[in-house]
Amino acid sequence: MAHKKLGYTLITNARIIDGSGGEPYSGHVLLNNNRIDSILDDLKDLSKSITISKTIDAEGKTLMPGLIDAHCHISFDEPSSNDELFFHRREGLASIIASQNAYKVLQAGVTGFLDADSLYNVGVDLRDAIESGIVQGPRMSVGGNALMTSAGGTAGRLIPDEGKRGYGAVVRNKDEIILEVRRQIKLGVDWIKIHVSGLVPRQTSDGELKAWSLEELKVACDTAHELDIPVVGHCRSADSVKDSLLAGMDMILHGTYMDEEGLEILANKKIPIVPTFTFQANLIDYADEMGASKDYKEIFEKEIDDNIEILKKAYSLGVPFLCGSETGFSVTPYGDWHYRELEVFVNKLGMTHLEAITCATKNAARALRKEKELGMVNPGFLADLILIDGDPSKDVTLLGKKDLLKMVLLDGEEVDLTPRPERLKDPSGWRVSSYSEKILKKY
Repeated sequence: MAHKKLGYTLITNARIIDGSGGEPYSGHVLLNNNRIDSILDDLKDLSKSITISKTIDAEGKTLMPGLIDAHCHISFDEPSSNDELFFHRREGLASIIASQNAYKVLQAGVTGFLDADSLYNVGVDLRDAIESGIVQGPRMSVGGNALMTSAGGTAGRLIPDEGKRGYGAVVRNKDEIILEVRRQIKLGVDWIKIHVSGLVPRQTSDGELKAWSLEELKVACDTAHELDIPVVGHCRSADSVKDSLLAGMDMILHGTYMDEEGLEILANKKIPIVPTFTFQANLIDYADEMGASKDYKEIFEKEIDDNIEILKKAYSLGVPFLCGSETGFSVTPYGDWHYRELEVFVNKLGMTHLEAITCATKNAARALRKEKELGMVNPGFLADLILIDGDPSKDVTLLGKKDLLKMVLLDGEEVDLTPRPERLKDPSGWRVSSYSEKILKKY
C-alpha cells in the first residue's frame, strides 16, 4: 500500500487494547512512518535522538487496532434482491460506486476487509487502485467470482448452467474447475471462494444442500494450493463443512448446521471460521421495518438458535473465530454494521467483550493473510489504528457509534472522517424497477 514519509508520530496517554485478548493498559505509542515503533510506559523512556513530527493526546480514549471485516461484499452496493444483484449491475459503474463505498467502510473504523467474491473483476481492480494510492480505502484481500455448480448456490435458478453471472462462475467438470481457479489466480486474487452449499426448490432439510462432491472440492483446493492461494468456502450444512475441511479448505464462512464429526476435524485442524450472523441478526431485528416476510425472519432466527451450542463448543476447542458482517446488502449497509458481529458473539456465543475484539482484529488479520503484521498494537506491526472515546473492552457496541470514533489511522496516516455527501439518486436501471404499485380494487 502506498504511504507517505510521515516521520515519528507519538500517541500519548492512551488506554490500549492491543488485540491479543489481554486487559487494556495505559501507555504511549510511538509510530515510525507507517509502523508501530514501540510502546512506552513512561515518556521518559523516549529516546532524545528522535524528532517527533506529530503528537496526539489520547487522554480518556482507547487506542486499538482497526477493525477487520472478514466477510464484506464491496461491489454489491446494497441490493434488496438477487434479481437486482445479478441483472441490474454494470461493471464500470460497480467499480466507481465500490470505491465510494470502500471509503465509507474506512470512515467506520474498518481498516481492512476480505471481499471473497466480487461482481465481475471489481474486487481485484479496486484493491489494486487502493494499493496504488489512486483511491482511498481500507486494505483489501479479495477473491474473484465464487465457484459454483449449476445447482446455483444461494441464487438458485438465477445462476446459469454454465458460464458466469454476477459474482458467480459455474464450473461443470474437473477441467473447468482447474481452468477457472488458474484464471482467477492469474488475474491476481488473494483467495478462491467456493459456494459449497446452496438452496434448491422443495428441499426439506435445514440449512442448505451440498452442491459439490468431495472429489470436486479436492480438485479446486489442490489447484489453488499448488499456486499458493488459499480457499474459503460458503458452508451451511454438516456435509458441506466436513467435505470442505477434508478437501483442504483454509477458512469456512458460516459453518452452520455443522455436526460433531465436522467439529472434530475443524478443531483438530484449527481452521478459522467466520459465522457471519450480522445479516441474520439485522433481519430479525428490523424485519417489520424492512417489509421482510415472516417466513424469512423465522428461517434466520432458527439458523442462529440452532447453531449456538455447536459454535460455542468450537470456540471452547480453540477454533479461531473471525468477525464478518456480510456488509453490502440492503440489510447490512456500508459503514453501519461492522461492529454488530462482535455484539452477536458477546450476546449469543458468550464471549467477553475483549474476546470479541480479538476476533475482529488479531484473528481477522488471517483474512487479509497478514496475521504477522496486522490486527495488534505491537512493535513492528502496521499502524492501522483507531482512537475511540470510552472503553470497548466493556461494551463493544461503542465501536458502532460514529460520534465516539475520534481518529482512524491507516498506514500511520490520519483518515478524514468528514462525512461524504449523500448520493443524489441511484443511477438509471441500478435498482429493481416495477411497472407500478399493485392496483387495489374498490367495491
